[in-house]
Amino acid sequence: MEFIKELFHLSYREGAALDKMAQAFKSMFSQGFSFKQITASIMVIVEMLSFVLFAIPMTPRGEALDLRGYTQVFCDDFNGSELDASVWNYRGSGARRGGYNSPNQVRLEDGNLKIRAQYREDGEFGPGWYVGMVSLREKYKQGYFEARCICSDGSDFWSAFWIQADHPYEPEISKGGIGGAELDIFEAMNADEKTGLKRNGVTSTIHCSGMTGDTSGGLNSRNLGTFRGKDIYRQYNTYGLKWTEDEYIFYINGVETVRSSFADGVSQVPEEVIVSLEIPDGEIHHDKDYSTEFIIDYVKIWQKL
Repeated sequence: MEFIKELFHLSYREGAALDKMAQAFKSMFSQGFSFKQITASIMVIVEMLSFVLFAIPMTPRGEALDLRGYTQVFCDDFNGSELDASVWNYRGSGARRGGYNSPNQVRLEDGNLKIRAQYREDGEFGPGWYVGMVSLREKYKQGYFEARCICSDGSDFWSAFWIQADHPYEPEISKGGIGGAELDIFEAMNADEKTGLKRNGVTSTIHCSGMTGDTSGGLNSRNLGTFRGKDIYRQYNTYGLKWTEDEYIFYINGVETVRSSFADGVSQVPEEVIVSLEIPDGEIHHDKDYSTEFIIDYVKIWQKL
């Protein structure tokens, strides 16, 4: 299997899919003949092959979320009239990539937090494309983090729920993720895909620096894969991360998608919880009357106390 990965220069996520294919093939016969087992294994093999060859998102097939031993320590269901400034911070206001972050793009409406992307001639930082980003003022170390949301539809802009340390890109501090990492619980970047199979996929990624003691300043990243939600641009889905002492476990709708301890181990520092509508670096391919919204029903956090 390792020979095949090297021969075809497979990425980590492609190699992981190949490993799942091999496991499914073995399970077809490991417990004797079972039509149900063989059918399930064939489905996994076909889906993993589709991911490797065509980047078709994978169906979450892991364990169900288990929060026994955890206590909810934070919940905001956004039922007020305005964002609670004692809890949330408007993050990164000003220039960002090909546009601007602004508090004016964030509002509470119909029991949701809504973040809008739009072109504004009268924007506070000048004419241009505007988006928004908020983060919790309190930082958290370990626990289970979950958002229920409808992702922003349309191309260019994308919805994200993520956790970030103060210095994940400085190798002397990050130390391969132990001193802090960026944990992208999900990014929804496939809204412009023509097929539903690709369109409803979200990606989970880990970023840090200083892996294996390298202080050259390069970014260490691992794309853990693209996983399928349910009509994510029109329906609410939940996206979660269980950050334990040993690993990160990612979930969609309460089902595990992937787990990892990349790179030199999990973060051991409190980190910032962030909800954002992201803007690209380059040209935005929309007329100036275009807009899209990221709609968040709640953000919740559980921890072991």
